[in-house]
Amino acid sequence: MNPPSVRVRLVTPLLDGDAGRGRFGAGGPFGLRTGVWAGRTLDEVAAEDPAAVHRWLTDPAYAPPGGESVEELVARAGDWLAGLAPGPHRVEAEQAFVRAAVVHALGLPPAVFWRLDARPGTTTELSGRAGRWNLRLGSAV
Repeated sequence: MNPPSVRVRLVTPLLDGDAGRGRFGAGGPFGLRTGVWAGRTLDEVAAEDPAAVHRWLTDPAYAPPGGESVEELVARAGDWLAGLAPGPHRVEAEQAFVRAAVVHALGLPPAVFWRLDARPGTTTELSGRAGRWNLRLGSAV
């Protein structure tokens, strides 16, 4: 008999407010915690501390001051996925959380995080059974 399955629809919201202006968010349960960078644009942070931005974009273990690293986000997304009850789930999640969930689900190295795009206003689907996850591509809207 097959173990029960989990289906997850991760919906990325359209960008508005601070996100629409390219500002880092505070993170929340389904986003990347950017610490002191929250509320600022990548250009603003890069102008002040280009070495930190470079390290953040190239070292998955590096975290912005007071924030979390890509590795930590991937682990948090993985813990969330592991804790889901069987059945369907739908959650609105920031693009970074969607990328982290896919990295975890497919067992990809954390450095791949920056090579994935989760466009605003789209849905990413994961299905899992017996500790194994699949990514569903090309879902109809």
